[in-house]
Amino acid sequence: MSASSESMKRRMVELMLRLAPEEGYTAAQLDGVTFMRSNRPLPVTPALYEPSIVIVIQGRKRGLHDGNLYIYDAQHYLVLALPLPFSIETEASAEEPMLGVALRVDPLLVAELAMELDEPQAAEPATLYSSPMDARLSDATLRLLQALADPDEVRLLAPSIVREIVFRVLQGEQGNGLRATLAQNSHFGRIARVLQRIHRDYQESLDVPSLAQIASMSVPAFHVHFKAMTSRSPLQYLKAIRLHQARLLMIRNDMSAISAAQRVGYESPSQFSREFKRLFGRTPGDETRHFKNLLALAPAVDIGARSAS
Repeated sequence: MSASSESMKRRMVELMLRLAPEEGYTAAQLDGVTFMRSNRPLPVTPALYEPSIVIVIQGRKRGLHDGNLYIYDAQHYLVLALPLPFSIETEASAEEPMLGVALRVDPLLVAELAMELDEPQAAEPATLYSSPMDARLSDATLRLLQALADPDEVRLLAPSIVREIVFRVLQGEQGNGLRATLAQNSHFGRIARVLQRIHRDYQESLDVPSLAQIASMSVPAFHVHFKAMTSRSPLQYLKAIRLHQARLLMIRNDMSAISAAQRVGYESPSQFSREFKRLFGRTPGDETRHFKNLLALAPAVDIGARSAS
């Protein structure tokens, strides 16, 4: 690593330690941006990411989906074109915490940039991928962290830097995955519409025929294309989303297991408990106690006050 790269990394780590002073997730002052910090290694656990660009500044994360391993660290960023449940493992220590920033993918921004780029789309877009960081993306990330640490720049400059980062990702080797979600008449675009419906209305009574109708597909074709993109059947995917959402309700809202089960659409508390333990390896109560501190979303850091001190 060159001296300039080392200096850039040190500066980004300094900014991240300031912007994410607590372990867990910290909301940035800019909507759609979240900081991640872990001061300890975390074992493999099921996770659910919304469509995001995840850039790790220090430490390492490993994602496992459909038998494939995705590494994202200071040399690689992760992109999720669609919301996908998968498993993650974190390498970190108190001396070198895992520090990262996640940018929620804005479909309107992606659409605007994709139309300007007007590049051909690959036949088999990826829904989840890890790609090497390059100098331009690293530079944009540093400038974003600097802007997020300044009360004026976070309003005036940070949104344009987020736009630049999305642009760099779209230009990257697998940026077609983001563009493919916009192709309404492609199989990818049709399944993307279904996933959006599931994430919006997961607590409702959703069945496969109605979801296939949203995709304008026959039920057999819908099953094939849905599983090809998510590695799960539609009902397995819906179940995973409900269980992940219930876990968040229990962790962030102090909701009981019974209340969370009802909120996400379960009628049987015992069925909920069985399926929850099958997915997460712990009972709802044990899982909540284990992850409450790690996954609780911290409020945005008051950068104005910190700058004045």
